[in-house]
Amino acid sequence: MVARVFIDGEAGTTGLQIRDRLASRSDIELLSIAEDRRKDLKARADLLNAADVAILCLPDEAARESVSLIENATTRVIDASSAYRVAEGWAYGFAEMDGSQAATIAEAKRVSNPGCWPQGVIACLRPLISGGLLPADFPVTVNGVSGYSGGGKGMIADYESQGPAANMFAPYALGFNHKHLPEMTAYTGLAAAPLFAPAVGNYYKGMLTAVPLRLDRLTEVPTGAQLHAAIADHFAGQRNGFVEVAPLGAIERSDDLNPQALNGTNRLRLHVFANDARAQALLIAIYDNLGKGASGAAVQNLNLMLGVDQTKSLAA
Repeated sequence: MVARVFIDGEAGTTGLQIRDRLASRSDIELLSIAEDRRKDLKARADLLNAADVAILCLPDEAARESVSLIENATTRVIDASSAYRVAEGWAYGFAEMDGSQAATIAEAKRVSNPGCWPQGVIACLRPLISGGLLPADFPVTVNGVSGYSGGGKGMIADYESQGPAANMFAPYALGFNHKHLPEMTAYTGLAAAPLFAPAVGNYYKGMLTAVPLRLDRLTEVPTGAQLHAAIADHFAGQRNGFVEVAPLGAIERSDDLNPQALNGTNRLRLHVFANDARAQALLIAIYDNLGKGASGAAVQNLNLMLGVDQTKSLAA
């Protein structure tokens, strides 16, 4: 059976990447809207209601509008905005988050694609909090750097017009109220939002998130080996998942810790570094912000919803 898929917002960065990944699929018929009718509500409504799955690559308010235009009980939705990421009735589209999450997504009618930043943080912290190695009220700081493609067409144009003169490392969200904080908090299991300090680098895509841990604040201090084992065990055995855990090692630096290392793939790699004598650790996640962080995750979720191999059309 051929599934009809409509990408509402296919001209944006994420929409274009999803379309490219699906273009050669014989099991999918891509429905498309004429450029001059993209703001025509009736034209969009017709396609949304004709689709088996609608993928929304829109700003939050436009995504909510698209959902309201669906009048049938059959169209399933993957929303790539932040409108529904912690909403009741929506499955969170991080397939490897828990052992049962892929099955939850496969059965869901409404799936909210994760934000790029939260996935690495969730992958690092959820196993430690759910496993009891960190309390939910542990004070967490998150740092990271992402390629400028994460800012959409406007930021891409700005950086590419400046070239080498563009800021090499630009911290932002300095009001500490980033739109990804609600999902970062909800799905890690934290009781309060972390202090999140993201930055944009002068390169196109790829991201690295880092979570430093002051473990000396705890009554029972876990070792680096315990942290690593809890994270590795959490993701072990997940069939066809894309999350991998690097071996635990005592190193001072590594060329593997490159935010662009997994560009062009749907992989997400986790690293654990620790100094047990100092009771300090650092958790690092590396992935492609346009791959596993956006369009790759959407295609993975689509595959699950269609009942096909979740790795289809995705480079490992």
